[in-house]
Amino acid sequence: MRLAKKHDSSILEGDLTPMIDMTFQLIAFFMVLINFTQSESNDKVQLPDSELAKPPESVLENYRIIHLAEDGTAVMGTKQEHYKGLRTTLDLQYREIQYSGDEPALTTIVIRAHKNAKGGMVQELIQICQEAGFESFALRAEENVNSGFKYISPVPAGG
Repeated sequence: MRLAKKHDSSILEGDLTPMIDMTFQLIAFFMVLINFTQSESNDKVQLPDSELAKPPESVLENYRIIHLAEDGTAVMGTKQEHYKGLRTTLDLQYREIQYSGDEPALTTIVIRAHKNAKGGMVQELIQICQEAGFESFALRAEENVNSGFKYISPVPAGG
């Protein structure tokens, strides 16, 4: 007597729900973990408020960021030193840009100066950058969302 093999013609499919769920959990985890603007921020720098500040109209393609603290400490990349000693770092950045095939004169230096940093320090920093060969600069400020005017009543004379 011959035994007939039973063939199940239905196709077996695995449940993909746990794998999809894990994928979304990993995406959410990495979105929370990664700080996309980490290189563009520094704890020592509080940007000044400005009603005239607005988001840039175009995205900067070639740029280097210098953070200028209130005490004159400048941070560029991983280097942290007084802004007057930043010339060597700027020279290295200039050569690095040249080596990569880009034009250093077209590279924008973004200066993020602390709101209490003296204007003269920012001017000297721009001059140091110009001496290193950079020609394009951008200053960062925080946009003041409350752009409404405040009316301050005058104090009567003698009062």
